[in-house]
Parts: sequence; structure tokens; C-alpha cells
Amino acid sequence: MVQAEYTTQDFSYDGAHDAAGLPARVAIFADRGTTRSQIAQDLTGAGFRCTQGGALADLLEGPLTLLGDVVMVDCPVIDAAGMAALSRLDMRVSRSGAQLIVATSLNALDDVFAALDQSHPQILVEPSRAERVVAVGRVLADVSNERVREMTEEDRIALLRLSQQVDAIAQQLDQISFADDSAPERLSDFSHSFRGKGETVSTGHGMARYPLPDPSIVRQIIASRQARSRFFDEELFADPAWDMLLDLTAAHAEHQRVSVTSLCIAAAVPATTALRWIKQLVETGVFERVADPADKRRAFIALSDQSLEGMARYFAEVDVPLAHAA
Repeated sequence: MVQAEYTTQDFSYDGAHDAAGLPARVAIFADRGTTRSQIAQDLTGAGFRCTQGGALADLLEGPLTLLGDVVMVDCPVIDAAGMAALSRLDMRVSRSGAQLIVATSLNALDDVFAALDQSHPQILVEPSRAERVVAVGRVLADVSNERVREMTEEDRIALLRLSQQVDAIAQQLDQISFADDSAPERLSDFSHSFRGKGETVSTGHGMARYPLPDPSIVRQIIASRQARSRFFDEELFADPAWDMLLDLTAAHAEHQRVSVTSLCIAAAVPATTALRWIKQLVETGVFERVADPADKRRAFIALSDQSLEGMARYFAEVDVPLAHAA
């Protein structure tokens, strides 16, 4: 009982407020009523106001009324109707200035990512209850920062590193307050194989003045980086941006398209963390979101021309032994 009182004091805080000084409003959409109730309970306890939401099908029927400051959607499984609902919501949110958070599963990630191309949402992969609450606070904090000043690239990278610390706090919150929930799936639990070998200079996104290295060399570097986790805690070497740059460099030379799920796996960090990095790297021009011309329901991630040039110059300036130590 004493510990419960201590915990309450330790994590007491003021609720988030909107511009009018009222608690921030969150609209919740989920097909499972129990999930909607659980999310509402957690967010209400954190000081947010939960407004009327509903099932995903409600997003397709009739006009979308005032959504709130944040829209939280839970869709672990998605079909054609669900993708249409997300696309409509994506357009509505991008015009209203609200913030969108979508929780999904790794299996549905590619479809969800393809449906959301306008509102710059925060995507969570199999989040815990604490991670959902933290995500709402994070997007509201991002809005506040952008209202004060335009974020520079350095600011965005600093925010990403701060977000990693917040993720660690969320895990601690899970252990303290939500011990009944199962831990979110980690990307390191999955294996990923790559197919094919291409030429050292590829087509489609511009030609680098320096040739890219043979993709087999890049794959060897990736394998050596992954081998470290067999001997040390993998969190000691967490560097998702560089791991994703290496993966996209090899895939570009192999003429392979990279899905967002594949890139998340290559990042070797929790899926939600990887998606946050991808979002920021797309916004800063390091990565590009590329629509599939044959299927508008799909989208891929690729290196920008500037990043291709940078990776080509990097490998041109380091010899193979040094590159293997990258």
C-alpha cells in the first residue's frame, strides 16, 4: 500500500491542455469496443478528454465532424474498407491540423503506411498501454515546439534521441502500472533475407557521381554489425539511422524496392522507434517515400539523390577494412 502511494506521487502531473486552456481532446476509433474503452480509460487518467469516436467503419459513413486535437486509431488488421477509411481520415486530419496516431500490427504495417501519405501520422506497432499514452503526449509536444519555431534538422535528430529516452520511460511505466499487458514485439525477433545482386550504379533515383560499392560488401558490413548483439547488449549499439542507410544502399545497388516493414526490421530497434526515425528522415530529405506505380495501395522507402551521393562518397573515401568496422 505504501508503494502504491509512492508511485502515485512519483508520476503525478498536470494534464495536457489545448490553446483555450481546456484538456486536450482525443477522438478514439477502434473496431473492438473493449479496446476503445481501455484507451479512453488510460487517456482520461492521464488528463486528456476523450471525445466520441467509434469503429473504423464510422470513418466512411457521413461527414467527419470535429475530430479533436488528436485522433487515435487502432487497426491491427486491415482490409480494403479499412484502408479506404484510413485514407479518408488521413485527408481530413491533414486539413484540420489535428494529429493522427495509428496503432497497428507488423503484418498490417505496409498497408497502413501506404494509406497514410498526407497527415504525417505517428504509427505505433503493437503498442503497450503506456506507449499509447506517451504517444499522445509526444505529438502534442511536437505541435507546441513547431508553434514556437521551425525545427531545424539538428532539432529533429535531438527530438528522436529524446524519444528513445521516452520509450525507455514507457517501458518502466508498463512494469509499474500495466504489468498485465504483454510486451510489444521487437524487430530483433524477426529474420530478414535479401534477394538478388545488382550493379554498382543503379537507375531510378538519379546517378551518383561516385559508384556505390558492390552490395555484397554492404551486406557483409550489415551482418558484422548484427553479430555484435550475440556478445553484447544490442542497445549499446543502437544506431537505426545508419543501419537503415546501409540497408537502403545495398537494396538500391541490387535494384530492390524496400517496404517500410523491411526497413523497420533492418533498423534493429522496436518497430515504433524505427517508424519515428523513418518519419523524421523522410521529412528532412534523407529518405524518400516512393509510391508503387503498379499498385497505389503500396509505398516504399528509398534514399534521396543527396543521400545516394553521400553514401557513394563515404564508401569512396574509406577502404574496405574501415568500412567493415562501420
